[in-house]
Amino acid sequence: MIFNKKGTINTFFGVLALFYAGMVNAVPVDLSSWLIDGPGNWTLQTQTNPNDSVFQSLNSGPSMFFNNMNSQGLALSGTIEVQETGGDDDFVGFVLGYDDNDNTGANPTTDYILVDWKQGTQGGWDAGMAISRVTGSINAGGTDTSANAWDHVGNVTFIQRAATLGLTGWTDNTEYLFDISFTATNITVAVDGVEQFNINGTFEDGSFGFYNFSQPSVRYAGIEEDVVPPMCGDPGQPPCPVSVPEPATLALFGLGLAGLGFARRKKA
Repeated sequence: MIFNKKGTINTFFGVLALFYAGMVNAVPVDLSSWLIDGPGNWTLQTQTNPNDSVFQSLNSGPSMFFNNMNSQGLALSGTIEVQETGGDDDFVGFVLGYDDNDNTGANPTTDYILVDWKQGTQGGWDAGMAISRVTGSINAGGTDTSANAWDHVGNVTFIQRAATLGLTGWTDNTEYLFDISFTATNITVAVDGVEQFNINGTFEDGSFGFYNFSQPSVRYAGIEEDVVPPMCGDPGQPPCPVSVPEPATLALFGLGLAGLGFARRKKA
């Protein structure tokens, strides 16, 4: 996987795509066909739109609730809330590019993105939100603080901390709005309208899903989906424009070269 910067123009259109997708044509997602990996207990909830919410009740090892379909080119939004008071302080989050049985390492081509958010510092990992790449099994016990998924080692390669929530944990009984855009070359994550991640690279296709590790009483609700408008640099799309110096910059550069030539003539 390669991460790089494609310039201000591509970043701008990535953010624009995220908010366009989250605000214009989003439709409710029926979660009744989604699958479960891992030991979590995921139960569908009935809210305004039937089957648009799910509740995970167990303090278990890593567990995913995922749509079991290729999801690149989609933007998803909704809310996440840990519905308890001081009972636990561990991981909630999302997976992107996930395939069935990736959790146990049954797939030799496991390669997906993990966005996790921990409430408190514990077992060598700080509170806050992070994004990582997973390339093998992260199956572990619910309280295994030495697991790959806990310490972000081994099969979990840490990429970066979130922009404003990197060292800030979630709060009990607080509903957070999330917006996620997932393409072959860009992943953007926002919480309560504030961008936390905007990374470029080459990402494997696969499922979008929810993630819990050692954290019970989590509700994901009001899930909606839209199509991300294509971005420059994506497969089948034209390359992104190459940044060129502003005219004023070129003029200053020319004056600098002229000055350098004058100084050399004077010295001679």
